[in-house]
Amino acid sequence: MGKNVARYALLVALAMVLSWLESLVPVAAAVPGMKLGLTNLVVIFALYRLSERDAAAISLVRVVLVSLTFGNAYSFAYSLAGAVLSFAVMAVLKRTGRFSIVGVSVAGGVCHNIGQILVAMAVLGTARLAWYLPPLLVSGTAAGVAIGLIGGTVTERIKL
Repeated sequence: MGKNVARYALLVALAMVLSWLESLVPVAAAVPGMKLGLTNLVVIFALYRLSERDAAAISLVRVVLVSLTFGNAYSFAYSLAGAVLSFAVMAVLKRTGRFSIVGVSVAGGVCHNIGQILVAMAVLGTARLAWYLPPLLVSGTAAGVAIGLIGGTVTERIKL
């Protein structure tokens, strides 16, 4: 039990560090709100090396701690919606066995953006934000491919 707690704490800490590093990279200039999705490396790794339940817990704890440390109530709502939708879709696709880790990651990146746009539309009370979805879907796809390729390599090389 203690070994698992240490392992999960290490993964959450890694996700928090990646989130902080990601905040230092100014990619938002191209598409405001766009991020690289580095923390999804940890979620992908946990999904493929641990159980779905453990990966979901790591993702949730990461969202809560990053929001408390670096964010506010709005960033928490956006992050939580994106993380929950992204994780649910990734878990289902992985379970089917029909998708590669890159495909699962792309779906996660795209769904993360969809979840965040849905929350933004609800918070702001307007459907006009839907126009913002196409560039986010492109960036989510690109980030998903990159994270999937890196995550696949990491998952192959690191055994828990």
